[in-house]
Amino acid sequence: MSKTIGVLALGRPTFDVPFAEEMAAKAFRALEATGHNIVGPRELLFDAAATEKALSELKSHNLDTILLLQVTFTDATMTVTAASAFTAPMAIWAIPEPRLGGRLRLNAFCGLNLAAHALGLNDHPFSYLYASPDSTTIESDIADLINGKRQAVDVKPKLPTSNLEIDEETTRVVNAIAGSRIARLGSRPDGFDTCNYDDDKLRALAGVEVDAMELDDLFTTAKGIPDEEVTITRTLAERDLGGLEDVNQAELDRSLRLKNALDKIRGDGKYSAFAIRCWPETFTEYGGAVCGPVAMMGENRVPCACEADIYGALTSMILQEVADAPAFQVDLVDIDPEDGTGVVWHCGQAPISMADRSSQPTATIHTNRKMPLLYEFTLKPGRVTFARVSQSRGETKLVIAGGEILRRPMTFTGTSGVVSYDAGPDVLLDTVIGAALEHHTCLVYGDYRERLRAVASALNIPVLEVA
Repeated sequence: MSKTIGVLALGRPTFDVPFAEEMAAKAFRALEATGHNIVGPRELLFDAAATEKALSELKSHNLDTILLLQVTFTDATMTVTAASAFTAPMAIWAIPEPRLGGRLRLNAFCGLNLAAHALGLNDHPFSYLYASPDSTTIESDIADLINGKRQAVDVKPKLPTSNLEIDEETTRVVNAIAGSRIARLGSRPDGFDTCNYDDDKLRALAGVEVDAMELDDLFTTAKGIPDEEVTITRTLAERDLGGLEDVNQAELDRSLRLKNALDKIRGDGKYSAFAIRCWPETFTEYGGAVCGPVAMMGENRVPCACEADIYGALTSMILQEVADAPAFQVDLVDIDPEDGTGVVWHCGQAPISMADRSSQPTATIHTNRKMPLLYEFTLKPGRVTFARVSQSRGETKLVIAGGEILRRPMTFTGTSGVVSYDAGPDVLLDTVIGAALEHHTCLVYGDYRERLRAVASALNIPVLEVA
């Protein structure tokens, strides 16, 4: 029986718009080939006004399904709006992109991840698909998606294991975190429910306090840094990276000043970590990227979580204590069942000790905003542990996973690595989307899963192990 499917093709103009339009056109052709009545605008919806207009038009139809076509990364604002506007079942189709070593042209998986988390917090059921419109199975995949056979299913954590010994080392880790202070510089971006936090819950969980500051505090401090201090920071960057002279030097100077400013704010406030609203204002108002400075801070064991993600900063603090090594906050940006791997990435902020030295780490610019300083390299091969203090589906838990970073060519610009997860790609996908996890996880080199289970027991929170 033919159904009426209302489609919203979501995109952001900061990504590769021609490529996004090409992928959207292929997706619409695949949808139309199903014989269902496909309604809604065919163009990409780049902002709230365009999406709300399309939603209003869709309300004139008796929809059997509302389908969000996640063509590029977007935040979850319009996902939640669409979910609230219709009683019809919701489905999300996110489109992968090839791992070609260039920029993240779409970053649609991350958009799917944010959407799933927001829908999970709102107890709104949805189906999902992560597949290319060129896939040989796309006809049956779309049929299953529309018929509700690809439902996101929650994955329940395990309660704390009462017989786990809370030994001296576990107690040391928990005590090292308790009493820490995190400086939050700016608020989380709109639509990033993944970065929400509650002061009282955080304090009760781990004894951690947050000081809320403005981004202007960072910018003003950076502008006042003496030139000789910036010169020292540049020397440190030159030690790590090639190509520093190839980027815009005025923008580089502004970027490096952010490192000195973070050091000063940290010293003045005795902070253990930062959670920074890293975009767009660092580019649009200040004029330099904070990514490179974040890489330098991370190497010095001062985590700086992107997008003002307080729980991301907390997770990095825990991992640093457990591993006695720097931690790196990442996005999971691709899962390839055929290759059996996932890709973890962030703009260019991994600690330099994580670099694969088979090639020279280089200075680069932000792929969307075109400003320095970012670190660019592939992650070195080796065993890694992933963790996240999560609030997915409204329940505090510790998410743990293990895997192996493989030696592969660069997948995307910035800092990234190809991971063979212990769980396998299908279990990984079903857990991340089904459990509606946050888009940020943190990694350290080595296998620390047993210790993290004990830390979760000491914190009296359940464990969701991706395995």
